[in-house]
Amino acid sequence: MSSLHAQQCAYFKDGLTLGYAARISALHQFDQALRQYEERLVAALYQDFQKSAFESFTTEFSMLYEEIRHAQRNLKKWMRPQRVRTNWINWPARSAILREPLGVNLIIGAWNYPVLLLLQPAVSALAAGNTAVLKPSENAPAVAAVIEEMINTNFESGHLVVVQADAKQTQQLLTLRWDHIFYTGSTKVGQIVYEAAAKHLTPVTLELGGKSPAIITASANIPLTAKRLVWGKFLNAGQTCVAPDYVLVHESVREAFIHACISELKRHNYTLGQNHYCQIINHRHFDRLIALLDPEKIVFGGQSDRDTRFIAPTIMAEVTLADAVMQEEIFGPILPLMTFDTLENAVTQVKALEKPLAAYVFSTLKKEYQKVLSDLSFGGGAVNDVVMHLSNPNLPFGGVGHSGIGAYHGTHGLDCFSHRKSVLYKKNWFEAPLKYPPLSHKKLNWIKKFMK
Repeated sequence: MSSLHAQQCAYFKDGLTLGYAARISALHQFDQALRQYEERLVAALYQDFQKSAFESFTTEFSMLYEEIRHAQRNLKKWMRPQRVRTNWINWPARSAILREPLGVNLIIGAWNYPVLLLLQPAVSALAAGNTAVLKPSENAPAVAAVIEEMINTNFESGHLVVVQADAKQTQQLLTLRWDHIFYTGSTKVGQIVYEAAAKHLTPVTLELGGKSPAIITASANIPLTAKRLVWGKFLNAGQTCVAPDYVLVHESVREAFIHACISELKRHNYTLGQNHYCQIINHRHFDRLIALLDPEKIVFGGQSDRDTRFIAPTIMAEVTLADAVMQEEIFGPILPLMTFDTLENAVTQVKALEKPLAAYVFSTLKKEYQKVLSDLSFGGGAVNDVVMHLSNPNLPFGGVGHSGIGAYHGTHGLDCFSHRKSVLYKKNWFEAPLKYPPLSHKKLNWIKKFMK
């Protein structure tokens, strides 16, 4: 690991990643490699947790290809100096902001979307002119092995390389001095990463999680709300960081919403083997999820099979903040329901928890969804939909507070892996005498006049 780190430091210092030609070539090389290995990666996703080819492409590859295309189309524009206004005291001059790469990066991926969440930040790192060491999740070993082969046979190790590491070896990686660490995963591990980075004053991007709420008001279109929410919640068997973690539904539409959700689940047959439903990633997470179930509060689902790591989509009602299912991010196919009588009460319940990575509000009244958007702090979200804000490369994706630090996607990804360097270009044909000695009252009066 130390050797690879040293190679990357030398590669970056040689300036081999800086120019437009080098960056666009790396993006093209990355795109070609991904297309070459796509089928093997799809097979590996199925091997790790029975994710179908359809869901693999729509939730992993489609956004990854879009990220590459977006970077290729806009890279030349992104690399141009950004002109800004110059204040009067610096006249005559012009001012600009230059993006420069941070340098050598460590990118640690997550297991729930093991292709997308490791390789999407890598695209941004390459576009910004960096080198990177990629550490895939050991919880998706088949995918990790294919990604290792894909990257390490198509890139020089000084530029982009994959290393396999367990928890202990990852801690060794974190002791090295990186220019930037990008981590996607749990808040608990994020704190460990942050602490290790602090020893070297290394900047971090932490894409974490939290309990993301969905607030459903009395004015919501209940059938459409249920359709969209069921899809987003049980996508990837609920193992999605921005999935709605729990629902706050107005008491007047509670029963209608429950019936609509059950109808959707029955209509689409969420059983293992269907191309829209997959396994829990491993037995440890399976056991954790089963422990969150309260049989007395289950109104639909609850069936499970440990051998196949299957948990049926489950709806729990009459849930309170004191229940086990509300003490941690669920990250599985369990949907707890709580009710509210006023929107103010709903907002208060959300504020009782840490700031979430995502929040969703279903309402047809502008005053209602505007209140939620203005009163709640969260990473990102949607009005009358869930999850889909991730698919827009023009929107930054990231958390706030315990749900994360920093954001990426599109130009925000370039900023994530760049330093914005301020430059003043001063002219030589005039120099005002105000700042030079002797420092007189007359000069001070002139400065005060200009400043007021």
